Amino acid sequence: MTVQTTNAALTLETDVLVIGGGLSGTWVAWGAASQGAKVVLVDKGYCGTSGSSAPAGNGVWYVKPDRELREQAMSSREAIGGFLSNRGWMQRVLDQTFENINLVAEWGYPFPVDENGDPQCQSIQGPEYMRLMRKQIRRSGVEILDHSPALELLVDAEGRVSGAAGIQRQTGERWIVKAGAVVIATGGCAFLSKALGCNVLTGDGYLMAAEAGADLSGMEFSNAYGLSPAFSSVTKGRFYSWANFYTEDGTLIEGAGSHRGRSVIAKNLLERPVYARLDQAGITEEVKAWMRKAQPNFFLPFNRMGIDPFNDLFPITLRLEGTVRGTGGLRIRDNTCATSVLGLYASGDAATRQLICGGFTGGGSHNAAWAISSGRWAGEAAADYSRSLGNKHQRSLSSLGEAGLRGEGQQSFRPEEAIAATQAEVFPYDRNFFRTESGLTDSLDRLDSVWKEIRNSAPGSDLLRSREAASMAATARWMYRSGLYRTESRGMHKRTDYAEQDPNQQHHLISGGLDQVWVKSVPVEGQTSKTTKELVLQ
Repeated sequence: MTVQTTNAALTLETDVLVIGGGLSGTWVAWGAASQGAKVVLVDKGYCGTSGSSAPAGNGVWYVKPDRELREQAMSSREAIGGFLSNRGWMQRVLDQTFENINLVAEWGYPFPVDENGDPQCQSIQGPEYMRLMRKQIRRSGVEILDHSPALELLVDAEGRVSGAAGIQRQTGERWIVKAGAVVIATGGCAFLSKALGCNVLTGDGYLMAAEAGADLSGMEFSNAYGLSPAFSSVTKGRFYSWANFYTEDGTLIEGAGSHRGRSVIAKNLLERPVYARLDQAGITEEVKAWMRKAQPNFFLPFNRMGIDPFNDLFPITLRLEGTVRGTGGLRIRDNTCATSVLGLYASGDAATRQLICGGFTGGGSHNAAWAISSGRWAGEAAADYSRSLGNKHQRSLSSLGEAGLRGEGQQSFRPEEAIAATQAEVFPYDRNFFRTESGLTDSLDRLDSVWKEIRNSAPGSDLLRSREAASMAATARWMYRSGLYRTESRGMHKRTDYAEQDPNQQHHLISGGLDQVWVKSVPVEGQTSKTTKELVLQ
């Protein structure tokens, strides 16, 4: 469908369009602007406060350029990630993160200092950091459209991504941005699980990119669950390293823990409530004071409930964070973070993190470093690509959005029902945390039905919610078909019917497709694989 600019209340032309204004999107914008590009950034929320990084403290994979320290940093995570990472990419990210974080310090971020006066740059406070990033990109000339989610990509006659269209949430009016290049920085998908900062992370970028022909990588590594008080959305898990876990009568649950013992917690939650208390040995008053200073919002829910987490038992749950703390996302084909579609780039949680994490990551650290580094690379490369096009705004553009935007049916579907149906397949621990062939197959049958209903229905009045529903359904199908194909347990992907790691499956899984999802295996870059297989899963 040829795009009609006369129907848009706002039409802009730019060199680089950034979709998403979180930790990575702001680095994309800065990277492109630093190359002299004209940049427009659109955000579903308010750039600086939306996204998983904005409301809390985040660790950063910041390692000084010491050979021994860097070697330890890389080797320590290879095994837990299933040996699917790439040393070359790890080194690039460590180098770029070190440079970028030092630049943030020059911009005025108040990193704490140790007793020797050296700045401690291994963590950032989201509110202060994102406030600084918004200020910095505005200084660089970036135009920001807040509360302006993108709904679909635009392409030219040759299939090159050339902009996007969306709506302004506060007015309901449409916008169109024509661009030489587009960067998807929309984050991952947490399926509206109420995890902290994840309410805008519904897989929108995946669907838009897939409609343009992009594929994904590592979507089987998408069953990350964050520990949280049952009465709170705060999924910051660092302090649970000091916790013990109990049944309601105070009996200690052996083997339960915030890291390797999380599966024990999940198994217990299938049968009964689980409680926690921050009561392990070594928690002195000084440590408590440090904890409250390091992550003050961790304690806010407890303060409101009148609970002392160091002395009182409190109920906990596991909230699905999906690909936000997973490692799956859009596949990038080279060092520029370009996707397989011309004019389209991806960064941060919207792109696969397998390159540095393999099949396992966490709530900050590697993901944060990847967001910072890939954002800058994607922004700079997008600016270079846009510059190479010459007179780019004379092209005739077509709209790509389909599911949830344009349907052939006469009757519209109800987005909230489609969202609930998708959540019913991805939230349960015995379907997603612990996976089996029968469970994945049953869920896929129902998810395929949800997708078909969305595809064959007319859109309702709330286009944003309709697209979110379609994006979540599509994401779940890529996740579960990839999970069905990987017949082993590796990284965070746990198959109870294939409990061991299979050395013959030390490869990446690429997935894509809309009405028919396909999955194929490819060798890990820099490693030798015996075979490359392809399978279309009906």
